[in-house]
Amino acid sequence: MTFIGPNPIGSTPASAGAASETEIPALVAQVYEAAPAEERCHLVETLLRPLGVLSLVAIAHGVFAKIRFRSAGHELKVRVDDLRNVSAADMMALVHHAQQVSIETVDSLVQQLSSSGSMTSSAAAIVLVGLLVQRARARRTTPMQARDASLDP
Repeated sequence: MTFIGPNPIGSTPASAGAASETEIPALVAQVYEAAPAEERCHLVETLLRPLGVLSLVAIAHGVFAKIRFRSAGHELKVRVDDLRNVSAADMMALVHHAQQVSIETVDSLVQQLSSSGSMTSSAAAIVLVGLLVQRARARRTTPMQARDASLDP
């Protein structure tokens, strides 16, 4: 898979947000492919939590819905065997959908990636953490700027 990273030249919060909508799923897929099996399970669990079964049926030919159905009535626990048929393209689709439902869930990957020694050595993980932090900061400053602008006479 090709390495995708941010373009720091001329990057603004608005342009970073737009670029991150496409870059983040690709970077998560790269991190997923390079991660040890247990870390892959944790990545998928995090991304599945806010999503309903109905939406999961439409993503990646239902591969994630099958995982969710297996855990029905129990705490979501993704097993290594569950991920046998999950490809990088499937992960991209999952992240893309998760961003639409709960951008905070995708942003929460920062803590997970930062606390994993095996994933902090990945260039894709480092770039991903940077993009997620940048996007979260941009979201925090945008409402404050809008509020400040509304106070101007």
